[in-house]
Amino acid sequence: MKIENFKSGSYKEQYQYKSFSPTPINTTFTWEDAKINVLLEEAIRLIGELNAFTRIIPEVDIFIQMHIAKEANTSSKIEGTKTEIDEILLDKEFLEPEKKDDWQEVRNYIDAINFAIKKLETLPLCNRLIKQTHNILLQGVRGEKKIPGEYRKSQNWIGGTNLNNAYFIPPHHNEVVDLMGDLESFLNNDNLLVPHLIKIAIAHYQFETIHPFLDGNGRVGRLLITLYLVGNKILDKPSLYLSDFIEKNKTLYYDKLTFVREKNDLKGWIEFFLEAIIETSKSSIDSFKQILNLKNKMETKIPTFGKKAQNAKSLIDFLYKQPVISVNDIVKSLNISKPTANNLIKDFEYKNILKEITGNQRNKIYIFDEYITIYSKG
Repeated sequence: MKIENFKSGSYKEQYQYKSFSPTPINTTFTWEDAKINVLLEEAIRLIGELNAFTRIIPEVDIFIQMHIAKEANTSSKIEGTKTEIDEILLDKEFLEPEKKDDWQEVRNYIDAINFAIKKLETLPLCNRLIKQTHNILLQGVRGEKKIPGEYRKSQNWIGGTNLNNAYFIPPHHNEVVDLMGDLESFLNNDNLLVPHLIKIAIAHYQFETIHPFLDGNGRVGRLLITLYLVGNKILDKPSLYLSDFIEKNKTLYYDKLTFVREKNDLKGWIEFFLEAIIETSKSSIDSFKQILNLKNKMETKIPTFGKKAQNAKSLIDFLYKQPVISVNDIVKSLNISKPTANNLIKDFEYKNILKEITGNQRNKIYIFDEYITIYSKG
């Protein structure tokens, strides 16, 4: 199938509305457009550079968890949550009541990502894994009544308030199982001569078009990209997520998906997707450079703590894992007394490593501000 000749599907008459039935994709795709070749080469080069950083940074999995936290927060923001990255790192008890639902949605997404990445060690990227991940995503939150972990058994729609004024109506629910089976086959068909980045670009479009769940499709569809890249060893670590780029280019993102359905413009979507990989890889590489610089900076500060240097080093190591903390967190983690912990915090505040964020006299919360800024600014 030449990308330039791709026919995205057709509208099918249902009762008082038309749903869009996408063309199955489990086939080899080729193209003539030279721009795709250039973008593909650059995207692959930058992913290789990103992989190099994940190999040279000591204890990189600690920092990967912050990448995951940022992705969970940003991906959930696209769907309407209003948390900030420092808030999702807090315990739920410290949040204002009106923020707890959003907090739980983001924390569910963190759990879903970590679950799915771990499962890839024993499962391919398949419908079973997609459903299990979706189930975790919707536990105890606003979508919990929309059959978590199961493909929809009713018609859904995107935009508008009902089927009559919807922006887009995905395929009828009777088609979902077969379409998702075709998508699973495409993802795992090693006989198809399609580069991985082209393959997941097409798969992401197809997933969002099928919209197999009643809720959570956007988040699962974006996560699908990283799971595919990790599962196929394109990424050594789950260090690349497109949600930040998508949020900044949200209108264009939705337009590009729509143009595939309405104008058969798969080429335009793939070019946009590769540009997203390129820009996101650059951003992730820059974040890792800043982390290395910060680690070096912190190491030069440790000797300035004198007799407290050992505790200071232990606290800095802890802050990379948990950059939003209370005094009790330090007491428990470092196994030191509360007065010792309070004195250590004062030193960290004086050296501009920690910043108190509540303004309270009691139950104070401190953040490793310079570290969190690396992630919050993208």
